Amino acid sequence: MTGLSRTVALVGMMGAGKSSVGRRLAARLGVAFKDADSEIEEAAGAPVIEIFERYGEAAFRDGERKVIARLLGEEPHVLATGGGAFVDPQTRARLKESAVTVWIKAPVDVLLARVQRRDTRPLLRNGDPRGTLERLLAARTPIYQEADVTVESDDGPHATAVDRIVSALKQRGVAT
Repeated sequence: MTGLSRTVALVGMMGAGKSSVGRRLAARLGVAFKDADSEIEEAAGAPVIEIFERYGEAAFRDGERKVIARLLGEEPHVLATGGGAFVDPQTRARLKESAVTVWIKAPVDVLLARVQRRDTRPLLRNGDPRGTLERLLAARTPIYQEADVTVESDDGPHATAVDRIVSALKQRGVAT
């Protein structure tokens, strides 16, 4: 038996810590961890950035919808979604129907520091990563606010975010 009655889907901006926090959360709960972007790369046989460059964002989102739908059909686990996944209305509806959604909310300065460590973010390749993050965050915040749970993530240890998520999941009766 797993420590979850439903899949926990982590949503939020790139750099919020969905994958790092997700791995730790899954280990704490004794369940599998899945990263939607990694699953998409495996299915497509190409990195996310290459999929964006070759086929465009619309094709990527289509593949993302399919991969997330497949993952939501599996045993309860922790799922880290890509930053734009929850913005897609079909993906958002499916996540809200089949999972407990957790918005990992982080300030722009934290996001910027984290995303600048690697050059793998297709939406940030325009020469103004701070401006892009600020615009995306402003546009996406009302959508991310639809998540079942919001957890603040600052520049502190990921264990703090994990503790906050576990507490919220226990309150909702999703985690044991």
